[in-house]
Amino acid sequence: MTQTASASQLFLGLISGTSADGIDAALVRFADDATGTHCELVHGRTYAWPEALRSRLIALGQGASIESIDEFATLDVRLGEHFADAALRLAAEAGVLPAQVHALGSHGQTVRHRPSGAAFDGIHPFTLQLGDAHVIAERTGITTVADFRRRDVAAGGHGAPLLPALHNALLHSPHEDRAVLNLGGIANFTLLPRVGDVRGFDTGPANALLDAWCARHTGQAFDAGGAFAAQGACDDALLRRLLDEPWFALPPPKSTGREVFHLDWVQARLVGGESPADVQATLLELTAASVADALRAHQPTTERVLVCGGGVHNPRLLQRIAAHLPGMQVESTAVHGVDPDFVEAMGFAWLARQALAGLPGNLPSVSGARGPRVLGVMHPRA
Repeated sequence: MTQTASASQLFLGLISGTSADGIDAALVRFADDATGTHCELVHGRTYAWPEALRSRLIALGQGASIESIDEFATLDVRLGEHFADAALRLAAEAGVLPAQVHALGSHGQTVRHRPSGAAFDGIHPFTLQLGDAHVIAERTGITTVADFRRRDVAAGGHGAPLLPALHNALLHSPHEDRAVLNLGGIANFTLLPRVGDVRGFDTGPANALLDAWCARHTGQAFDAGGAFAAQGACDDALLRRLLDEPWFALPPPKSTGREVFHLDWVQARLVGGESPADVQATLLELTAASVADALRAHQPTTERVLVCGGGVHNPRLLQRIAAHLPGMQVESTAVHGVDPDFVEAMGFAWLARQALAGLPGNLPSVSGARGPRVLGVMHPRA
């Protein structure tokens, strides 16, 4: 996975995911070759959002309305400033000058994701990420590539997941069927058969619901180690009502977000009087069960599940996933030399590299787009 600095380029990746718990930033060194498959994480950090701003981002992701065009535009610029600050801080911590970074890829912050359009009152398919890339390029002096998802949606795709090509490059094995499971706010799979096409899709909620319910009832931003869930027991009747959500039965390509899976969605399925800890345990089981159902349906021959994202730090969640998948090895991507906390940020560094090289960033077999597309819009350094 590594190579000498003399034959390499530095790229920087930025993303704030569905959980909106902070900006993940990764400085990545790529081999200077045509494939871009040889890379190493030079430095990675997560920078927290100011709490008031994070609360607003979560509210928007769950369907709250923008109050005015002024608020929308101001928020776009504010987020751009925070992304730029994260990039500069990361470079400084790594002892790298901005001029040494070939380019950075910024995912931004998704505030609405509706790629199926017609399923939502007939509106046009769209996905929307904020974080003004013009501001990032000006503040950092680094060529910035952003707005990666909308070209895929315009081509009939879901604009997600976008990282299966990188997962394939880093974690494919010719000896066994593998699946990469990203446990972010939403869970998604990349299916890596030893032979055959790479596939990928969202499976449903992960940390987004767990964090939100935990915050409401404990005041803590997340359920550290699954301790709150461990205080309760799964409510089987509630779990069945949650799994009855029609979205779970949709075939791939499929993607989702807080627009579907939010606390009001949970509340509508409660009968009243449930213990908050029991609900937390049930939401954890919902993630484990929906992940396992999806894998059994689409790659039952999987031998190894490689986990990344924030959920990798929840041992109770990993135990429940493993319990639902007997005969499959469930382990962190760290076992294979890939830092589970920064896979996504590394992916947007890779997507920036793809864009500058004029190479596709999507996989139509994953997103459902009409064909391969170069993703992202370039904002050159001054």
